[in-house]
Amino acid sequence: MANLIDKAKEYQLSRRKFLGVTAAAAGTATVATLPGGLTKVDQILAEEATSKAEEGKWVTAACWHNCGGRCLNKAYVMDGVVIRQKTDDTHPDSPDFPQQRACVRGRAQRKQVFAADRLKYPMKRKHWEPGGGNKELRGHDEWVRISWDEALDILASEIKRIKEQYGNRSILVTGGEANRALNLYGGFVDHWNTISWGSWLLTGPTVGLQDGFDDHSTNDRLDLRNSQLVVMWGVNPAWSSGGSPSYNFLQAKKAGARFICIDPAYTDTAELLEAEWIPIRPGTDHAMLLGMAYTLIKEDDPALNPLIDWDFLNRCTIGFDQDHMPEGADQKDNFKDYVLGTYDGIPKTPEWASEICGIDPARIRSLAVEVGATNRVALLTGWSCARIQNGDSLPQMFMTLGAMTGHMGQPGRMTGVSSHYATGNGGYRLVKRGGGGLPPIAPNPVDDSINDGELWSAILDGKYTAGKDDIRDINIQMIYHGYNAILQTTEGMAKGIEAHRKVEFVVSHAQFLTTNAKYSDLVLPVTTEWEREGGLLHGNREAVFFYTKVTEPLYESKPDWVIVSELGKRLGIDPDKMYGGISEKQQLFNKLATTTVINEAGTDYEPLITITPQDIQEWGVEGKPQKGRITLKEFQEAGVYQVPRKPGDHYGYIAQEAFRKDPEANPLSTTATGKMEIYSKNLADIVEGYGWGTIKPIPTYTPAIEGYQATFSDWENKVKGEYPLQVYNPHYLRRSHSIFDNVTWLREAWPNPVFLSAKDAKERGIKSGDTVLITSPHGKTLRIATVTERLMPGIVGLPHGAWVNVDEKTGIDHAGADNYIVGACPTGQGVNGYNSCIAQVEKWTGKPLEEDVKRPQRIIFE
Repeated sequence: MANLIDKAKEYQLSRRKFLGVTAAAAGTATVATLPGGLTKVDQILAEEATSKAEEGKWVTAACWHNCGGRCLNKAYVMDGVVIRQKTDDTHPDSPDFPQQRACVRGRAQRKQVFAADRLKYPMKRKHWEPGGGNKELRGHDEWVRISWDEALDILASEIKRIKEQYGNRSILVTGGEANRALNLYGGFVDHWNTISWGSWLLTGPTVGLQDGFDDHSTNDRLDLRNSQLVVMWGVNPAWSSGGSPSYNFLQAKKAGARFICIDPAYTDTAELLEAEWIPIRPGTDHAMLLGMAYTLIKEDDPALNPLIDWDFLNRCTIGFDQDHMPEGADQKDNFKDYVLGTYDGIPKTPEWASEICGIDPARIRSLAVEVGATNRVALLTGWSCARIQNGDSLPQMFMTLGAMTGHMGQPGRMTGVSSHYATGNGGYRLVKRGGGGLPPIAPNPVDDSINDGELWSAILDGKYTAGKDDIRDINIQMIYHGYNAILQTTEGMAKGIEAHRKVEFVVSHAQFLTTNAKYSDLVLPVTTEWEREGGLLHGNREAVFFYTKVTEPLYESKPDWVIVSELGKRLGIDPDKMYGGISEKQQLFNKLATTTVINEAGTDYEPLITITPQDIQEWGVEGKPQKGRITLKEFQEAGVYQVPRKPGDHYGYIAQEAFRKDPEANPLSTTATGKMEIYSKNLADIVEGYGWGTIKPIPTYTPAIEGYQATFSDWENKVKGEYPLQVYNPHYLRRSHSIFDNVTWLREAWPNPVFLSAKDAKERGIKSGDTVLITSPHGKTLRIATVTERLMPGIVGLPHGAWVNVDEKTGIDHAGADNYIVGACPTGQGVNGYNSCIAQVEKWTGKPLEEDVKRPQRIIFE
């Protein structure tokens, strides 16, 4: 190590020498650090930036990870190395025309791309052999460096062998580019999930609150300022959606809106907005909403105290009461009678709801009155509330509250999801990125597709649910991971590791030794977006980002399409059938040429980019000149095109506006009746068809299998059981899902503790800084505790996405990987039930955990 530091002190910047320093660091499994967590390489780069700043240039560098922000990220590049980064300074910042500013994750991205733990070469597991070899060593075997030819020969040979021995139904592909080859080689078994949306994916469009999967049914950010009251269920953009979303809400606050946040934790978003915090137990929002509906029905007086918008209910919905049921339905099955308990004998009173959700009955009652009596209310929810078991009817219930109070289709009034790229800013895209002109992917000849809730059990048990009364045998013997993190981000990770050790072959495309790669036999290093020709990324509805190559591919990494093309050749497939012979640069040019922007009148789209004959010649591509709004050079230099906004412009958006005005002339396209369906037989039939159970056509409450009620061994007598706490998994600023968890800067800034309420910690003798053991029915993990008053008692906050680090002797994870303790249990429409987890927490008596920043990176030896 001393020699490395001496060499670093004498270092003169060049890309080749930079790679030499990081390779040397990898050979010692650590990097010399300075105070503040900076490495010697960082110090060298900073010195060079000061002395030779005129030699570098700023380029737009992709911030491509899926947080929902996707902001402007610029890198200062010298000799192929990024020495510093900045964000949007293309125009003055203002509330109407805000800069697209990056968050801490994007600003730390050079510590990801140029990391010492980048995978440098193709590798195979030392004790792998055709058929698997010692499969139990997956996850802790040694790695052997091999050539690309050997790696691709192994991959092609195993695909051929497994296909011949077991058939194409034995090959599982979890994502990436491999389908372009394997669809032409007999196909593969696919998988599906609701990984982000929860039950909003199906229920939202089916009952009519959304027009489709990408529509969030909320008004745009300028109209949000018209709201008097904004009620937010599980919405925390300060952590989950970097960039401008929190700024959108702040402008609404400055315009006079009052905020209420309903969440298990008092979030940074609530603090920013000075919101009232109403603590709620995970998975119980539906019960609370029913208690509010009961209050509205009981206390509504059209003459003296109007709380319900009967005009909207009667014209625009079906199923609320007996007089508005669809033809052929049993009138007793209407929503109003369910809430009142007319036939089941259980009135859904605030007291009934309080027992489940933990909110004082008086506050449920008063909140319902506030929402009903206030003229302009925004009812907003995140996807997280619907990422629960048995949550199929929650979006329908949320829609019903909005319909009852009429907060839809008018300025300042909205009901829907405020999440991801549309957080605080709903509406159609004002800029639409173009396509690369690639040929369509060939159809998959295999029709098997397994829900993620059964994926690992299907591999282990050889059966999966394909639909109602359709249980199929399956024999998976190969797992092909494209660039994804499915083993890390899908529930039941402990069972997933077991499944990976059962099959005969596992391969991963990866940039680091991620969880997928760690449990593989063959690992193929892929380039990052910074090492590719470039591309386009959407942010919010008003912006599109154009990023270009920052550096040449590092070490021996290759783009996914190159790997798949070479694999195709070995399988006897012509690469032109997969990619049409279209180069990466031509694909980028095609995307630019077909990108469009809304016209000034807001009525149609026109080309965004002006392309000249000189541009086509300089790029060395095929294309036609065109007239657009911005030149190609201007777009490349700025890296962003953002539609300027101002109040009263032609780009505003009011969700469901035309439908509300005349539902007969503007019927909803996604519902069977053209109206919002508080009674939806279609939804009930679809859910039943999946084969995991049934729901009622109206939004009835069904407890999660591992929700609040499951924390009791005797619910009626309120006797707590073996797992008395609920665990929920908030998104966390250290990561975008699981990406960035290996970045040392972010590990230092965001330590990834487990959050415990002061009450629960005191009962267990736990204080901040103690190592604790979290035990669920599905696994165990260790974390360092942070004790806080900002969390509701009975709730444990374990941030989502930490890379699992299992002690092979004890089976205990040491990284706080949420899905290692969350079980896979498909219900209803196969929703990923991440926030349905019960657990016990106790003080750990073994060796205390080190802080994550001190944990060695997964640096592979040659």
